[in-house]
Amino acid sequence: MTEETRLIHSGLAQTPLARTVGPPIQRGSTVLLPNAAALYDHESQVTYGRQGLAAQSALMEALAELEHAAGVTLYPSGLAALTGALLAVLKAGDEVLVVDTIYKPTRRFCDTVLRRYGVGVRYYPAKLDADALMAACGPATRLIVLESPGSLSFEFQDVPAIAAAARARNILTLIDNTWAAGLLFKPLDHGVDISVQALTKYVGGHSDVFMGSAAVKAPNLVRALDDGVLNIGWAVSPDDAYQMLRGLRTLATRMARHDRSARQIAGWLKSRDEVGQVLHPALPDAPGSDIWRRDYSGACGLFAFTLSPGRPSATAAFLDALKIFGLGFSWGGFESLAIDCDPQLAGRSSPGDYGGPLIRLHIGLEDPVDLMDDLDQAFAAWRAAT
Repeated sequence: MTEETRLIHSGLAQTPLARTVGPPIQRGSTVLLPNAAALYDHESQVTYGRQGLAAQSALMEALAELEHAAGVTLYPSGLAALTGALLAVLKAGDEVLVVDTIYKPTRRFCDTVLRRYGVGVRYYPAKLDADALMAACGPATRLIVLESPGSLSFEFQDVPAIAAAARARNILTLIDNTWAAGLLFKPLDHGVDISVQALTKYVGGHSDVFMGSAAVKAPNLVRALDDGVLNIGWAVSPDDAYQMLRGLRTLATRMARHDRSARQIAGWLKSRDEVGQVLHPALPDAPGSDIWRRDYSGACGLFAFTLSPGRPSATAAFLDALKIFGLGFSWGGFESLAIDCDPQLAGRSSPGDYGGPLIRLHIGLEDPVDLMDDLDQAFAAWRAAT
């Protein structure tokens, strides 16, 4: 062979690779197969890199362990996981019932894409119990979408009761389980068919990687989700999969710190005169606290509280005065964040009255004393503007 050819074919990876604590990051689109018969053997082996190589496979295996699942599919974002799972199980003529507190981009997808392709969409209040929700189902209802707790106003649904009632009527259930990160609540163990989470948040843990997952137990759903990913062409990079796997290793440790700090700050907020109510399930009088104590093994760093009624400019003054808390969407990273929820609530079918401006906090890994000091000086700015 000429030097030009030798250079192209030299330097291939050693076989077998040295064993490390993490999987190898294989950057490849083409997969070299052992023989002609293997070229079209798509069932028993990976034939193209988009299907995922070592890092993606390791992440899916670890997430299946976390979720108690038979199969897990990966998507390039949390929203893609939600939309991908919906597309995998719905068809024209079906109807989906969606909880009114659902993540806003999921609502946008349902209202635009699903309806455009002939899927009926109706929204139901999060307060409906299983019997009332079943009464709302029609002959075309194929899927019920839950989010518990709601990511802005923290309503808890009785997920096991709804899942059991839906299964008795041959209706599928899907839950956005990002708040619990697959760690604090196990939807599949409680009868839910599809557990979706935005890995972008707590699993990644550093606000720098996008990814989502959908976990299922039933073999037919494993195949439906796999086919959906294959047919639409979603893929995640090996580098991103490796970072998600790295985040997964420390998930339990980080979540415990988020939980401990958030409970401390929630209790402190409850004592403030500027605060109307605190929507954190660990507080005994918080809505949904009974369901949380029954079904969840802990809480995360995300909760909300209401400011006492005042001028809209006072809410802005409170947020603008924050120095440690960043003003930004998403959550689940090491940093603390705050947003005003009211503009998003306006898009709901039943917005609800929370008694004052609703502020959502994500409590990061900073010292909670520093975070309370930051909130304290922001309350001073709020009082000056009220």
